[in-house]
Amino acid sequence: MFERLKKMLERFEELTNLISDPAVIADQARWQKLCKEHSDLERPIELYKQYLAIEEAINECKEIIEDGSDKEMVMLAKEELSSSNKQLEELVGELKIALLPVDPNDDKNVIVEIRAGAGGEEAGLFGAQLVRMYMRYAERMRWKIQEIDMNYTELGGAKEVTFMISGNGAFSKLKFESGVHRVQRVPETESQGRVHTSTVTVAVLPEVENIDIEILDKDLKIDTYRSGGAGGQHVNKTDSAVRMTHLPTGIVVTSQDERSQIKNRERAMSVLKSRLYDYYQSKADSEYAANRKSQIGTGDRSEKIRTYNFPQNRVTDHRIGFTMYNLLDFMDGDLFEMIEALQIANQTKLLSQVEGENN
Repeated sequence: MFERLKKMLERFEELTNLISDPAVIADQARWQKLCKEHSDLERPIELYKQYLAIEEAINECKEIIEDGSDKEMVMLAKEELSSSNKQLEELVGELKIALLPVDPNDDKNVIVEIRAGAGGEEAGLFGAQLVRMYMRYAERMRWKIQEIDMNYTELGGAKEVTFMISGNGAFSKLKFESGVHRVQRVPETESQGRVHTSTVTVAVLPEVENIDIEILDKDLKIDTYRSGGAGGQHVNKTDSAVRMTHLPTGIVVTSQDERSQIKNRERAMSVLKSRLYDYYQSKADSEYAANRKSQIGTGDRSEKIRTYNFPQNRVTDHRIGFTMYNLLDFMDGDLFEMIEALQIANQTKLLSQVEGENN
């Protein structure tokens, strides 16, 4: 680990000089790439410099203790040595986390897809609440929201909803939301007060822009139609909505939020690229259908990553065994504690894997 840190420090110092070089700044593409690399190294280098400073202080304390000529200084040195050793141990833990593999998609914007699963109209109504929940969280994070394809039922439930969230680190925060979300509550339409269980599937995909995926014109089928909403809302009198089908994979995307057909085509193409990226990445590990099932499941009640229990005011993430009793605040976009717990659990898992490989 420390050999790697030494090389990283050398590279960091090299980058510091490069990004202030006028000749490099003149080449904006290269300069931005170097700035990103410099920024990625800042945290581990900051911790490593702290480690080196404490290590130096420890060596000085040991020298004073070994000399032993000044009893008072020896006592102070022993106290400082004990404190510094604890700090050093903590820093090693922080350094291990800082050196964990970084998900290259973490800084990307996200495309969120929400679909009603088991439970009929109640599943759709809960899906609409999840749409609002993620949008409220995005607002709290001061991220930008762009609706792409908002398909609701007559009662306002979400059939299939697709929207984009743009902001710093959006994927790093929301990537753990993919899966089956289960709700347990008494529906408004339930006259006997019985608790029903319904499910909604959520898929979070990183927005993919400059990716080497060739989309041939002959592989695309593009249909245009008039956009519309529940109860006749937002009906457009022109064929501005776009349905784009990628024939080799069968992936279909739609965009009807924009009044302009050109903008809807751009949005649909952006979503298609992200879905194809997800498709080909998944296929590299296993068959796409199997991977898709593992990510969002079939929507059956038995498959779940999280349960929202309204009678108990409880939300539980089953992957990490984490439970919170502030469901109403959670549904209003207060996802911070849950997301932090998921990130910590992921770090712990990665750390265990790295240490297992090194042993």
